[in-house]
Amino acid sequence: MRVLLVEDDAGVADALAEALQTRGHTVSHAIRGSDALHRHRAADVILLDLNLPDMNGLDVLRKVRQVSPVPVLVLTASGDERSVVRGLRLGADDYLTKPIRLAELLARMDAVVRRAAVSAAPQDGVVRIEDVEIDLGARRVLVGGNDVGLTAKEFAVLAVLAARPGTAVSRQQLMDEVWGDAYLAVSRSLDVHLTQLRAKLDRPGLLTTIRGFGYRLGRD
Repeated sequence: MRVLLVEDDAGVADALAEALQTRGHTVSHAIRGSDALHRHRAADVILLDLNLPDMNGLDVLRKVRQVSPVPVLVLTASGDERSVVRGLRLGADDYLTKPIRLAELLARMDAVVRRAAVSAAPQDGVVRIEDVEIDLGARRVLVGGNDVGLTAKEFAVLAVLAARPGTAVSRQQLMDEVWGDAYLAVSRSLDVHLTQLRAKLDRPGLLTTIRGFGYRLGRD
């Protein structure tokens, strides 16, 4: 895929670019946020550092999101949880904490690009993650070939996550789509449904919590 790497640290950029090119990706490197804004349309995925010399990476993300759905992976310093949450709220598809582990980077790139390719799972389609099969049309879930009985709300929560496999979904978005309004929904109710859903799926680690933001269906 065509990767736009927005990173002002030459050492980090060179190492990532070489590793990605070795695996068949085409890498374009931008040091400044303004350059990224001019070149983002030629990319299949953007790897965006938040600390840039001319502008904050979050401002770059906000401007890109105003005109393009291109997948964006935010690169952030260890422990910078506030920036991660802000980035996800502004429309980042996922994030990685430095130092970057190549295997994790490749997996997350694949996940966000897959999501962009399908845009969202069709309402009557079937989503398969490992041995979990989610039939959105029939409203049925199979785990290891066995039918799992979900309540209407449990299925609705799972369907929102299944429409974006491998991608972070905020609590607000879940409550908006399942209850109709995040402000009217009871946050505790979402927690209860997620706990029950995890127990019924019985696949530890498949439905993960992103602290301070929301949830992801699919392993890292």
